[in-house]
Amino acid sequence: MKITKNTKILLCAALALILLGSILASVFNSGSGAVKVSRISFDGGHGRLSGLLYMPKDASADNPKPTIIVTHGYLNSAEMQDANAIELSRRGFVVLALDQYDHGHSKLDHENYTDTSFFGVWLPFWANSMNDAVQYMFEQPYVLKDADGNGLIGVTGHSMGGFSSTVALARDEQQAAESGVRKVYAGLTEGSDFMYTAFVGVDAATADSLGGGRTMGKVAAQYDEFFFNDPNVEGGTVRHKDFVSVPDGMTFLQLTEPGEANKWYDTSDGGKRIVYEPAQTHPWNHFSKTTTANAISFYQTAFADYASYLKDISPENQIWQWKEFFECVALVGFVMLIIAVATVLLSLPFFCNAVETVIPKALSFPTGTAKWITIVVLIIAVLLPGLFFSPLMDDGAGSASVNILFFGGLLVGIAGAVMFCMNIVKKNQKSFIVGSCIMTIAGALLAVVAKTPMYQNNGFWTAIGMNSIAYWTIGCTLISLCITSTMYVFMKSKDGLTLYNYGVTFRPSAILCGLCTALVTVVISYAVLFLMDALFKADFRIWTFAFKTFDFNILPAILRYLPTFLAFYLVSSVGIMINTNTTGTQGFWGYLLAIALNAGGAIIWLARQYITLFSTGVAAHPGSALSGIMLVAMVPTLSIAAIISRYLYKKTGNVWTAAFLNGILMTTMAIANTMVVFK
Repeated sequence: MKITKNTKILLCAALALILLGSILASVFNSGSGAVKVSRISFDGGHGRLSGLLYMPKDASADNPKPTIIVTHGYLNSAEMQDANAIELSRRGFVVLALDQYDHGHSKLDHENYTDTSFFGVWLPFWANSMNDAVQYMFEQPYVLKDADGNGLIGVTGHSMGGFSSTVALARDEQQAAESGVRKVYAGLTEGSDFMYTAFVGVDAATADSLGGGRTMGKVAAQYDEFFFNDPNVEGGTVRHKDFVSVPDGMTFLQLTEPGEANKWYDTSDGGKRIVYEPAQTHPWNHFSKTTTANAISFYQTAFADYASYLKDISPENQIWQWKEFFECVALVGFVMLIIAVATVLLSLPFFCNAVETVIPKALSFPTGTAKWITIVVLIIAVLLPGLFFSPLMDDGAGSASVNILFFGGLLVGIAGAVMFCMNIVKKNQKSFIVGSCIMTIAGALLAVVAKTPMYQNNGFWTAIGMNSIAYWTIGCTLISLCITSTMYVFMKSKDGLTLYNYGVTFRPSAILCGLCTALVTVVISYAVLFLMDALFKADFRIWTFAFKTFDFNILPAILRYLPTFLAFYLVSSVGIMINTNTTGTQGFWGYLLAIALNAGGAIIWLARQYITLFSTGVAAHPGSALSGIMLVAMVPTLSIAAIISRYLYKKTGNVWTAAFLNGILMTTMAIANTMVVFK
């Protein structure tokens, strides 16, 4: 098979977009060359810390600068703080965008942390990360000190990065009582209150008492999914907030009655404090011109006495959006590259064995009653992952809402067993018997999964944040398999369809070569990603969705989760193939339907959740805080996977290459972007 002209064009266009996007992202990341960006790594005392150091070109040991350490929240990495890092560094601050322990390229020393309970793996990373980074940065010659040797360092973190910053501020005051030297000059937290810092002894009152006259602030979004709650309001945290009117907010501002947002208050210890309240959600904080302007304005105020070391650039003058835009351009190129590389490989000796000799022809779309039944089932298939998102993610196995799946699975399993026995007696065609057998197994497994807690062992399932997603994924896989097999047994088999029409063949060479094609494609594509990171410190992302570099010691975690996601992408590829390989779903409409089948439920859930939140002040699922945020990145993940599935089955005539590629690619991407422990 020859490499076609269109494939060559696609490959060249992909590489061009990646290179152009990475170069221009680097230009804006470095403030048009005014800042040098490098990845550094150092011993933090509790393990190895890593981060991106933004060093203004005029900063040096002979010309030290005020310094800001910025860090991310739970399950994220340093790149999530690029808005703050870019804007503060171009104004003259030295900035360290920090990977917290067990996130990004940083690793906690787990020899001293052997507790595998959730709190055992959750507390150590944020309780120590920022404080350890402060100790390191204070010793660097390019970090400015005042005349008394105190550090001129600001700390800013989002979400759990905010907890880490709050703890660092308190510990710095405690350490200063012994050493006589303060290392932290100011602190701004984003998307965090004192709910969890109280676990390590820093509640609102303690944080206030240890303020030490510093300038401190909080970004407390009005629609934050987690924090800034009124203790008198129950029923979930995804609702409208007003932090300056709740007890902890007033304690922070040293008020006895509700205060005002966006207003500076002087404190009794000689400091200054402010609470910003943008009309945003929790993850919106680190993708916002408003919040970035708040951070700039905060530090310009905090370091007003050292303005001569900085550049006077208006807070509204921001360029970080262009870095995000061009990394998104590179992301588009990356997806194109994956498809192009897979296509090239499929034209080469050995790999070409993944392609079927005869590609399944497009089927006629059903007519009459069968047409409407098919449409209704497709709508149900799109809706069910969204309907059972909160039950599977938040309520878990055995809950009343998940029990619906238990009884549904039993019903499908029993119906499949009855059909299996009837077909054996009647000696129907083999594929009919196989279909009823799959129906029985899928229903039985769904019933078992609905009752069985899964992914509970944090010592084995070490990407802790992925565990609820994995459980939802298994649930969606079995729901889809139940629907697909039931439709086959009661409708499709009458049309003489076989597993071949579903893209399922058991030719060993097709499976092996499909796996090899997927592996090589991922390796080549990620090699390009690692090269762009090395040359330009650019990855491929938009907001919370990103393909980024990783350390290879997360490979065991990838392998542990791979079977779960591979099963999902295998079943989803089957569903996409049988439902989009029809005469009415060719071209654009086929891809649109594929995306709807994969991501439609997630899109509908998010739309309902946040339209309700912003219109009424209370979300449709007020208890779905973290799960709802995590679903945002699932939309592009599932959409890209749908495109890859449909494209490759049209090239190969089976689901194996697409399923393997999506499974390996998306598992790697997900694990690289989250917290991984006990490696």
